[in-house]
Amino acid sequence: MNLWKRISCNPDVKQSMIQYYDEKGLADIRVYLAPWIEERIMSELINTTSTELYERDALQFYEDLKQKLIPLSNDNLIKFKLAEICTSITQTPAVELYTHFRTGVQREIQLLDQMPQFAYGVAAAVNGSAVGTPGIIGGASMPVPTGMHSNNMAAATLNGSNSYAGDNLFAVQSTIPKLSMAINTIYSEVQQFGRSYETFHNCFNNYSQRKAAMVGHDSELHLQDIQLQDQCRILAGQRSSILQELKRITFDYDAIQETVINELKNWQRNQALAGNGAPFRDNLDDIQRCIVLLLELVGKILENVNAMQRIPLEHNDECGELIVHVRQAQQVLVLSSFIVEKQPPQVMKTNTRFAAGVRWLIGPQLGISVNGPQVECIILSEAQAQRHSAQRTMPDSSNSTPASSGEIVNNIGNLEYNNQTGVFSASFRTMQLKKIKRAEKKGTESVMDEKFALLFYTSVVVNDYRIRVWTLSLPVVVIVHGNQEPQSWATITWDNAFSDIVREPFHVPDKVVWSQLAMALNIKFESSTGRGLTEENLNFLHEKLFRRSLVNNGDEDYITWAQFCKEPLPDRSFTFWDWFFAIMKLTKDHLLNLWKAGLIVGFINKHRAEQELMHTQEAGTFLLRFSDSELGGITVGFLKDNSVLMLSPWTARDLNIRGLADRIHDVDMLRWLYPSRRNRDEAFNEFYTQRMEESTRHDGYVTNTIRVNVPAIENNTGTPQHVMQSPHSHDIQMGNENSIDFLQNLPLDGSAPWDISGADDLEFFNSHN
Repeated sequence: MNLWKRISCNPDVKQSMIQYYDEKGLADIRVYLAPWIEERIMSELINTTSTELYERDALQFYEDLKQKLIPLSNDNLIKFKLAEICTSITQTPAVELYTHFRTGVQREIQLLDQMPQFAYGVAAAVNGSAVGTPGIIGGASMPVPTGMHSNNMAAATLNGSNSYAGDNLFAVQSTIPKLSMAINTIYSEVQQFGRSYETFHNCFNNYSQRKAAMVGHDSELHLQDIQLQDQCRILAGQRSSILQELKRITFDYDAIQETVINELKNWQRNQALAGNGAPFRDNLDDIQRCIVLLLELVGKILENVNAMQRIPLEHNDECGELIVHVRQAQQVLVLSSFIVEKQPPQVMKTNTRFAAGVRWLIGPQLGISVNGPQVECIILSEAQAQRHSAQRTMPDSSNSTPASSGEIVNNIGNLEYNNQTGVFSASFRTMQLKKIKRAEKKGTESVMDEKFALLFYTSVVVNDYRIRVWTLSLPVVVIVHGNQEPQSWATITWDNAFSDIVREPFHVPDKVVWSQLAMALNIKFESSTGRGLTEENLNFLHEKLFRRSLVNNGDEDYITWAQFCKEPLPDRSFTFWDWFFAIMKLTKDHLLNLWKAGLIVGFINKHRAEQELMHTQEAGTFLLRFSDSELGGITVGFLKDNSVLMLSPWTARDLNIRGLADRIHDVDMLRWLYPSRRNRDEAFNEFYTQRMEESTRHDGYVTNTIRVNVPAIENNTGTPQHVMQSPHSHDIQMGNENSIDFLQNLPLDGSAPWDISGADDLEFFNSHN
C-alpha cells in the first residue's frame, strides 16, 4: 500500500492533506499520480545536499510532471480537470511547486507516525558524526556532507530527511546480492585479463630478445610487430571495458552505501526524537547487517582495482583515481559506523551516576574486535564540539587526550564482540560528572541554555594503518539543582525536535513554524501522560503562545525560541514553557488516570470555560481546567445559580494530601461532568480511594478523613469541614518548631477531622487520641 492509500484510510488526515495540496491546485495530481510522486520525492529526499542540486531536482521534477500529465488526457475521470490543473502548474514556479509536494509528502509521513497502525520511524539527523583520520587504506580525510539548512530554503525538511523506515534497507538487502554477483563476474574477467596480459608480456619479452638477432628479417619482424600491436590493442580494449565495468560497479556501490548511511542518520535522528518521547523503531541490527555486507563488497572492489593497477599499461592514472575513490568510500563507511547506541541523560546532574553505550557496526570485520580496543569518554562544550567537528581528526598522538570541559569518572570501557548477537560495543554503566567548566555567559544566557556533549573515541591499528574514530552524543545540559530542570528541558526539547540531519554542533533554528512546534509539544505531552493533545488543545496552546485567537490553521505562524521559553506570558511571571512543563508534570504525577480517561478538559481558558458552562444551563455541571495563573495548578469551574464559579487552583502540594477524584466527590454541588454530561460518580467512581467503613481501626485508633470544604457554596448544615485549599505561609507553619503551637489550637470535642500533614511521614491524629 502506497503512502497516499495509507493516508486515505483516515478521513480526517486525508481531508487535511487535500486542503494543503489545494492551496496550489495540486490535490488532483497528488491523487492521480500518487505512486510516481512518492517514488520520485522519496528517492530525492536523502540525496539533496546543496541548493544548486535542489533547484536542479525541482526543475527536472517540473518537466517530468508535465510529461506525466499527457497520458491523463485519455482518462475520463480527470481529463475534464486537466486544463485547470495545467494552468495551476504553469502559474507555479518549479521550485515552489516541487517544494510544496516535497513538504506535503514529509507531512504525510509525520501524520502517519502519530497513528500507531502506521508507525514508521521518522527520519534522521546526525548529532555526532563518526569521523576521523585516514582509515585502513589511507587517503584523504573523510568529507562531511553538507545538507541544506531549513532556515535557508523553504524546501528543507522539518526535522531532517524522511523515509519509510526499513523500506530502503529492504531494497538495499535485495540489491546487494546482485552487486555481489557483478563483482564476482568482474573478478573472473580481471583474472582472465591478467593471464592474457602475462601471455602478451612473455611474447613481447621473447620478441625483444630475438629482435637483435633477427637483423635482415625485416618482413618477419614487421609481422610479429603487427601481431603484438594487435594484441596490445585487444588488451587495451579489454582493460578499458573492465575499468568501465568497475566504475559502474563502484557507482552502484556508492548509491547503496549512501542509502545505508542515510538510514543510519535516520536512526540517529529518531534517537533524538525519542528523547522527546516519540516512538522509536530500532532497526540498528538491520543497518549493521547491511554495513557488514558493504564492507565485504568494497574490499572486493578494491582488490579488483588494485589488480588492474598492477598491470603496467598506459593511462594507469584511471586506476589510481578509482583506488582513491574506493578507499575514501571504505573509510566513510568504517568511520560513520561508530555511534552512540545508548544516549546519556540529556539533562545531567553533577555527581549523579549515569550510563551510556557505544557500538561499532562493523562487527567482526577487519579483525578489530579481536583485541578489544579501549574507548574513552570526555565532555565537550559546544564550542569545543564545533572545533572538533570542523577538524574531523583526533590528535596525532595516540596517547594524547582531547581537551575536556569537565571531569568524568569511570569513563573508560572496552569494545567487546558478542559472537551470538554480532554486536561490537562498549558499555559505561557508572559514569559520574564530577566537575564542569562553563563558558562565559552573554546577555540573558543561563547555565540551562548551555549545551555540552559527550565525546567517545578510540584508536586502533589495522594492517599498519591507524584508525581513529569518534562520535558525539546528543546534546546535554548540565545542572546542579533540581529547580534548573524545567528550563534545561526546554533547551533539550527544542534541540531534539528541530535539529537538522547534518549540522554544526549544536545549531538549531531560532524560530520554527507552529505546525512543527505543535507536533513536538504533542509528542512530549503524550509520552509523559499517555494521551496526546487534541486539535482543540493545540489551538488553545497556539492562542496562549501568540497572544491572539487562531487565524486560519496557523500552521505557518512562526514561534521564536524567546517566545517559547524566555519571555513571560502576559501579566505573568513565568514563560509558556514554564507553564506547559508544570502542567505536564502535574498530570504525570497526580492526574494520569483521569487524563487518560478523558475526564479533564485541561487546555481551555477561563472565559471560554465560563461560556461553555453557561451554555449547558444545568446547575452542577462542572469541568476541570489547568490554571492560567498558577504553575502546575488545576481548577474546577461549575455552574451555580446561573453563574459560573471557579475554585482556587489545586497544586501538587494539595493533591499529595487528597487526590483530585476524592476532592471532586467532597463537593456535592459538582454533579455533571462537562462535556460528556455524565453523572459525576459514574465518571469518577473507579478513581475514588477506598474508604474504611469501621469507626475504630484494629490498632485502637479512631479513623479519620479529610474533606474539601467550599464555604461559598456550603448550606451550613452537617459536620463542619476543614477548608482544603493550598496553605499559605501566613495561615499556618508546618515546621517542627511550630507543631506544638499548632496542636494546641485543635478542637477538643472530637467534632472535626483535621489535617496536620506537612510531610510524608506525618500521621493524621484524632483529637481523642
